[in-house]
Amino acid sequence: MKRIIFFLMMVIVLLIIFSPAIYAVINNYTYQIINTFPHDKNAFTQGLYYENGYLFEGTGLKGESSLRQVELKTGKIIYLYNLPDNLFGEGITSFKDKIYQLTWQAKTGFVYNQNFELINKFSYPHQGWGLTHDSENLIMSDGTDSLFFLDPETLTEHKMIKVTLNNLPVTNINEMEYIQGEIYANIWLTNQIVKINPNSGQVTGIIDLTGIINPDIYDYTLNVLNGIAYDEIKDRLFITGKRWPLIFEIKVIPVG
Repeated sequence: MKRIIFFLMMVIVLLIIFSPAIYAVINNYTYQIINTFPHDKNAFTQGLYYENGYLFEGTGLKGESSLRQVELKTGKIIYLYNLPDNLFGEGITSFKDKIYQLTWQAKTGFVYNQNFELINKFSYPHQGWGLTHDSENLIMSDGTDSLFFLDPETLTEHKMIKVTLNNLPVTNINEMEYIQGEIYANIWLTNQIVKINPNSGQVTGIIDLTGIINPDIYDYTLNVLNGIAYDEIKDRLFITGKRWPLIFEIKVIPVG
């Protein structure tokens, strides 16, 4: 019996040594609503970020796709750029005074200046979903388990990582935001935001936002969670969804 117990213990030790990803610690989080702000309930939100006191939003659907600058407190649209009717807008981000926007299936991205004037176009070989950046790269998703790192100047891909949760692929990665060294990403058709290590691709945390909006109270036509923005100066996290009537400022709270 002692030999069997010793053998089993050795097997467990070897598994831990040689398969550490299997035992990766995944932190679980819930939320606290800190504040709410008005949101255009006709906006099919595909991309979102916060900068200089304003929200910047990219919307989707053919004939409805746009890039807009929005006043946080009132929801008032300050600037608006409408994409051609044949394009389906996707993720957006800002990097060094330039705004970048993806499209879904056209494999075409756009670059604007701060006045929403189109200054460049670029192409990519896959679908465009979410877009964010770290201090050096644009980071984009395509709905699979892959994240692509692009040079902001040449707009060419130079790195790709696979996103995993305990060695299993994580797909449907949608809108993203780079926050304090990690990638926060909406998982399409779920109420979850995952935190991703940008070096390894491993999911390090899951934020469950179930119940944050009540369809019986608020009048909206589509309730898919999609939209993450971060105010780095005041450490505020904002989330919304496609055609949601509200922007939520939330605090992320560890579970257990």
